[in-house]
Formats: sequence, C-alpha cells, structure tokens
Amino acid sequence: MVLMQPERHGTPALAPGERVLVRLKPMGSGRYEGRTLRRIGETPGRILGVFKRGRTENRIIPTDRRSKAEWIVPVGQEGGAEADEIVLAEPVAQHLHLGLKPARVLERLGKLGDARSISLIAIHTHDIPQVFPDSTLEEAKRARGVRLGSRTDLRDIPLITIDGADARDFDDAVFAEPDPDHAGGFRLVVAIADVAHYVRPGSALDHAAGIRGNSVYFPDRVVPMLPEALSNGWCSLRPKEDRGCLFVDMRIDRAGRKTSHRFGRGLMRSAARMTYEDVQAAEDSHNNLGLPLPHLYAAFRTLLAARLERGTLDLDLPERKVVLDDQGRVASVAPRPRLDSHRLIEEFMVLANVAAAEELERLHMPCMYRVHAPPSDEKLEALRGFLSTLGISLPPGNQVHPRDFDRVLRRYAGTPESQLISEVMLRSQSQAAYSPDNIGHFGLALPRYAHFTSPIRRYADLLVHRALIKGLRFGRDGISDDQAAALPEIGERITETERRAQQAERDAIDRYLAAFMADRIGGRFAARISGVTRFGLFVTVTETGASGIVPFATLPDDYWQYDEREQTLTGRRTQKVYRLAQEVEVLLSEANPVTGGMVFHVIEEATAGHADERRAAGSARFRSGKRPPGKGPPGKGQPGKGGPAVGLPGDRPLGKRPPRR
Repeated sequence: MVLMQPERHGTPALAPGERVLVRLKPMGSGRYEGRTLRRIGETPGRILGVFKRGRTENRIIPTDRRSKAEWIVPVGQEGGAEADEIVLAEPVAQHLHLGLKPARVLERLGKLGDARSISLIAIHTHDIPQVFPDSTLEEAKRARGVRLGSRTDLRDIPLITIDGADARDFDDAVFAEPDPDHAGGFRLVVAIADVAHYVRPGSALDHAAGIRGNSVYFPDRVVPMLPEALSNGWCSLRPKEDRGCLFVDMRIDRAGRKTSHRFGRGLMRSAARMTYEDVQAAEDSHNNLGLPLPHLYAAFRTLLAARLERGTLDLDLPERKVVLDDQGRVASVAPRPRLDSHRLIEEFMVLANVAAAEELERLHMPCMYRVHAPPSDEKLEALRGFLSTLGISLPPGNQVHPRDFDRVLRRYAGTPESQLISEVMLRSQSQAAYSPDNIGHFGLALPRYAHFTSPIRRYADLLVHRALIKGLRFGRDGISDDQAAALPEIGERITETERRAQQAERDAIDRYLAAFMADRIGGRFAARISGVTRFGLFVTVTETGASGIVPFATLPDDYWQYDEREQTLTGRRTQKVYRLAQEVEVLLSEANPVTGGMVFHVIEEATAGHADERRAAGSARFRSGKRPPGKGPPGKGQPGKGGPAVGLPGDRPLGKRPPRR
C-alpha cells in the first residue's frame, strides 16, 4: 500500500486514475509513503460531471459510470455554474483526509438534457479535440480548386457517389462497365478525393489531422479530422463540380478476380450524388436513371462471388441507428439497414484497398497496412470449447481459416443458435490495427490490405495516398522521409485514436438510449442475454438495442454456478439456466442518461418486488458459497459491448463508413 502525501500548496490534488512518478519511502509491513515527483501527462486530472446545488454545499456527480464518488465544490469555486449543468472541473488541494474531495469548475458545457449535451459528454470524456487552431483554419481557407495540368481527365466518365442520406461530404466515387477485352469481366474505377493536394506533410493541417487521427461520428454531429472548408468543400466530390482525385482503374475477370490495376492522379466531375436507398430502389425497379447502375450491380455480384469463394468472416450483426428530432431528443431507434447498395460499395472499396497495398509493395514504398491478426490461442481454445457444446469442431492449431468460421455461420443461419454463435465468434476475434509491418487481414482473408478510400476522415488513408504519390511520381506532395521513418509510432497513435472514437461513439449511443428509455421505467421488454458473468447478466432490448445489467442479487433464489466455457449461469436447485443469446423478458428498473447505465430485472419467474425482498434477505448464493459482488455500477464491464474493433462489423466496410459518413 502506498500512502500519498498531500500535494504542494496551490497544486491540484491527484485525481483518480491520474499517473504520477513518485518517490517511495518504506514505512514497514508492506506500506510506503509516496511523494509526487512528476505528473505524467500534459494536463492534470479532469472531472466531467453534473453540477448539483444543495442547501449547504454544491456537488459534482461524475458522468463516468465507473466513478462512484461525488466531488464537493467549495464556495467560490463554482465558476458561475448553474444547477444541472454539465461542467468540466479539476481537483483542488486539500488538507483534510475525510469526506468528499474538493474540485473547482473550469468550464460550463451546457444544461443536462440540451440537444448538445450527450455528445459533449462523450467528446470531453475521451479528450477528443474539437476546435481547430487558427493556423489550421487559415490554411483550409486558402484552398482552391485544382487545375487539369498533368492530371488524367476523368470528367467524361460518369462516376457517382453513393452515401447515406445525411452525409455532407462525399469523398469516393465509383464507375463500372463491361470489359470489352474479356467476356464476363468488368472495368471498375474508384476515384477518391485528393486530400494530399491540400494537406501537405508538416503543415498545420497535417499536424491537426495527425493528432485527431480520424473523424468521430455522433447522432447529432461529426467531429471532423479536417476543417469544413476541406471536408465539406474542396475535398467533397460534389455533383457537376470539378474535383481533384486519386483513382485506381481496375479489371476483374468473370470469376471476380482482379487481373490488373492502374493508379492515377486525375480531375473528375461527379455525375450524381446518390443515397444507398436511391440506388437500391433504382435497382429493384430496374430503372437505371441514366446512370451505369446495372453495370455496378453486375460487377458487385461478380466480386461477391469471389469473396464467398475466398471465404471471409462476415459477422452481420445489427447496428443501431438513433434518429434525433429538431430539439435533439431521440425520436426513434431502429436497426441500421444493410442493403445490397451498401455491400456494393464495400466490395469496390475493398478491391481498391487491396490494389493500393499491392502497388506500394511493387514500388517498394512504405505502407500503412490495415492488419488483423488471427484469434489468439487462448481465445481460439475458448471458442472451440464453446462450439464443442453444440457439436461443432474447428481445425486444429493454427490451421483455422476465416472460411471455417463462415462455414459455421452459414450452417446455423436462421436458427435459434445463430445469434449466440455470432456473438461468441465476434468476441473471439482480435482487434484490427494500423501498422507498417504487414501480417495480413485475417477477417477478410487477404494477404495485404491498406486503407486508401477515405483520406478525408482517416489519417491512415492520407499516408497511403502520399506514399502512392511519391512512388508513382505524381507530384512533390508525397510522403516525407521523416514521416516514412515514423510510421510505426504513427500507426500506434492512429490505432489508439480510432479505438477512442469507437468508444466515444458507443458511449454516446448508450446515453441517448438511456435518455430514450428513461420515460419507460417499469416497462417490460423482450430482450436477449448479451453477457454472462460472475456478477450478473447483461441484456439487450430487442426493440431498441438498449443494453444494461441484470444484477446477480435480483435473480431467483438459488445456488448459481457459472460456466465460462458454455457462457451460462445454472441454478443448482431449480436447474434454471441463463445462457448467452437466450431470449428473456425484462423489466427496466433504472435508466441514467448521465452515465448511459441501465438496470433490468428478469421477470420470467418473479416480479421486481420479489427480487427486492430476496436482495434484502441476502438469499442468493454463488458456487463459491460466498455472496456475489453486488450489482456493481450499471453497464460496467459489459462483455462484448459494441464488439471488439476487429474490422467487422464495426469497421465495415474497411474502407468506408456505411451508411453515415
């Protein structure tokens, strides 16, 4: 145990989770006295919470569900905050060792419940930069359109953009036509906004984009990687307007195999801005709208056949779409549709990404690969153990291929076990990452793969563009030697920013759903068990996708046994079994929009009132014979919450964000 001495007078107190370098002094019996030498990090600890006024004292209730302790705000440290405002605060030095720790308000972020508040909580919780420096904005303002010059003129090719209905930036366009030289084959063109022309290595724009790493998407806003003058302006492929681009012209044969590719730097003019829904409706009604839609779909079906032959891991788990009204309140929550138009763009983008990686290897240029390792031995053995309970086997050792997983998914498609198998298989996967060292992409069953198709929102893609520009001698704005040498460190950083963005997006969705469900406390819902742990169950409501905890103490009175391999809780007396993906009926007892946490009770056998009586009596027992660890904070430790960042489905389509950009 380390007992930290108070900080120097005038220095903020240490915040929970803050990292410090300390000098230790032994005090005997395994105890040490610690004195702070240096705080590790650019800023001291910060507290994000809701300001509450009281009769005798004011407090801050943290928005982080993992933080149980409130903070007291001394008189004069309120910073003008009003009741129920979201505030950013910092700890202040204290000399008392008892009671709540004091904090001072630094910034007021708006009223709890305002349209902007939920996304702001996620942005500040995860330290996502949202204000561009003036120098960056000035550089973006000076941007102008590109001239043809030595570029390839693509303006006569009817390239079209296909995006979500709410998209404002369009950074990729596609075209397809039958290959006149090879029967059954196709010529495909994928054109990407020439972001590298505007964002030069070492510039203020480059520095800001490198720090952000990627754009972050919330139901009510986007925190872009680049200023709007570029992301929604010169780097957006608006219809009927000339735009600079990098493009890849590819040929595929009748089996969907790429036979050749050619990269170029061009000038294009989008023929139309289409939505996924528009494109799908046109295909279903056999109305091509005067565009090459039939050829796009024909090429897509050829590529899809090749993907199925290759054998990839396609975990088509539902994603939630939160729709807000004009006041920022949740109007509806529904599964995000996945149409063939989405899959079409996925296949085109994947092929372009493969071509980019192959081209950089041919040129012996550094490449920022998108890598996805096979499952670890530990996770694979756990998956094997689970599948064996269903009579399913996988190849031994390191011989497992994505097609083996795909075979299982297809075998059980449409069965009651389908959801369960998909959930467990998702949790067995590694996380995708960015690295200049290629290990291939396991999920896509590809030996080389690099993100090329969205430099407007991903720094990795911008690096790939720069490497292609230098290797193919397209201009003097290619990757610099210093940046090429720093690719390992850059890869680690942008992998971290991507995971930060994914977690922030999930946290925001959780809070929106909790706000939506708060008016339905006491309601009953059809749900599915999404996690089984030693301290309770986690359930996901079928209707909305809202997730929360079922505390162990609210389960029926029994001696519960936890089986990690089978992901079950079994009552020894009643033989009642709760298993992963099982359908249950639940009652919502708590919903906290501040933290996003929700608490449910399973109501198959007993009412919530009976559960309260059991909790008061302390009758539940675990296999160890000891009382379980209580209900814990809502939502803490939810296994598989949103799924690991493996590139599927959360990273789908590994080149483009569908359907929202």
